[in-house]
Amino acid sequence: METTLAEFLAAYREKPWRPGQVDCCLFLAAWAIWLGRRDPAQQLRGSYDSEEGFRAIIERAGSVPALVGSCAASIGGKRLQRPLCGAIGVIGSAANIHRQFGAIHDGERWNVRFKNGVGFMTAAPLAIWMI
Repeated sequence: METTLAEFLAAYREKPWRPGQVDCCLFLAAWAIWLGRRDPAQQLRGSYDSEEGFRAIIERAGSVPALVGSCAASIGGKRLQRPLCGAIGVIGSAANIHRQFGAIHDGERWNVRFKNGVGFMTAAPLAIWMI
């Protein structure tokens, strides 16, 4: 799993940021696709093209964990209490839905897709799934 994840992260960090195509939450869906699963965020892909559009989707869902949870459930994702290598999660603020980030755990830390590439973030996990 570690080699597969390292290959995915290397490939994904080269992609230019494009809301609705390459962003922090579709990062998680791209990981599922890389693993051979169908696109769990197909209904979201291309449905927004700005930060404002994404925020509207989050607000309708109620939170990033709710949005990611429905996508993870659509491909049989299983909730975890602790992250494992390759697990996806939502990290950040439980109180502020605009400070919640999709992340992938590499066995040691959370990897997040930022506008300028993939980096690490230390934050509390709000929800974790194995896909």
